[in-house]
Amino acid sequence: MTAGPPTRVLGRRALGRATLARQLLLERVARPVPDALEHVVGLQGQEPRIPHLSLWNRLAGYDPASLDALMTGRAVVRTPLMRTTIHTVTTADARALRPLLQPVLDRVLAGTAWGQRLRGQDLDDVVAEARDLLAGRPMGRAALARELAGRHPGLDAESVAFAVSYRVPWVQPPPRGLWSGTGAAVMVPLDSWVPADPADLPVPMTAEELVRRYLAAFDPATVRDVQAWCGLTRLREVTDRLGDRLRRLRGEDGAELLDVPDAPLPDPDIPAPVRFLAEYDNVTLSHADRSRVVVEGDHRPLRRGAGGWVGSVLVDGLVSATWAARPGGPAMVLTVRPSRPLTPAERADVEAEGRVLLAFLAPERAADVRFEAG
Repeated sequence: MTAGPPTRVLGRRALGRATLARQLLLERVARPVPDALEHVVGLQGQEPRIPHLSLWNRLAGYDPASLDALMTGRAVVRTPLMRTTIHTVTTADARALRPLLQPVLDRVLAGTAWGQRLRGQDLDDVVAEARDLLAGRPMGRAALARELAGRHPGLDAESVAFAVSYRVPWVQPPPRGLWSGTGAAVMVPLDSWVPADPADLPVPMTAEELVRRYLAAFDPATVRDVQAWCGLTRLREVTDRLGDRLRRLRGEDGAELLDVPDAPLPDPDIPAPVRFLAEYDNVTLSHADRSRVVVEGDHRPLRRGAGGWVGSVLVDGLVSATWAARPGGPAMVLTVRPSRPLTPAERADVEAEGRVLLAFLAPERAADVRFEAG
């Protein structure tokens, strides 16, 4: 049975503050990198280095060498999980999450042109062969397709290689994703990258645990929010089974909000510091209704440029500007484009945090912060 009717109403500002607090964005915390990664249930990582920026925003004194060491030591991996996108997660979470999320990858594959071309075909043997090939020599999709085409004339090798990237749990090995280097986006099977005794493997995560992990990391949310984050469907059945193990609240629009019991709900008036978010930061992508942090405005992203970075700027807890940093002669130039008018105090806070950002991105260069008309 479910709990009684919701009694507390949370406005958009209260939800935003809760999201920032649980995503470690209200204040930088002293926390080990693996612990932080598991708390936020991984970090978006389509661009190889952005998890470093996401951790810099969250952890006091963050040193990119710490994540580099965890990745080269195989305790942290880059692998497709939520929404089928690349995430940086602990190896334990990669193993626990992948079986639960495999139906999402299967569904997405079936809806692609490559999946349609393979419909009805038995691919088990060729997928197993491809998995063994990748274990022996990490490859990207194109190289894997060429290898399979040479072994199996007449095979739709391009489609099979695409299918392998959805059906085989794999990681992108270093130097891909390292702060100290870069590398090609190749695949190596997770179980060959980090072999383990079956007795040591984590139990696959249940949908109930996934819901609780999400709420602990992202604050009170609707079932639609959870589903938008992970890609799974029919989670209403899961939340109903959880019953009074979840706290039931209500949004100002009347929607039921779910939460883990006793999780902190900060005062909505608590100050929220300026944060220069990476372009795929968790906080802007993990709800069906993003209005707790993204409100209407002209949020056109600035161009990255060669060797540059882009993202969005939180001011008073809301996306209020976009930013781009790129080398400009002897300086690293940070351009900020507000999507709403900033007060003089807000502008000063943005500039101050921008200089801290540039010292992280390019400590050897002078810092130049500029504002572009919105």
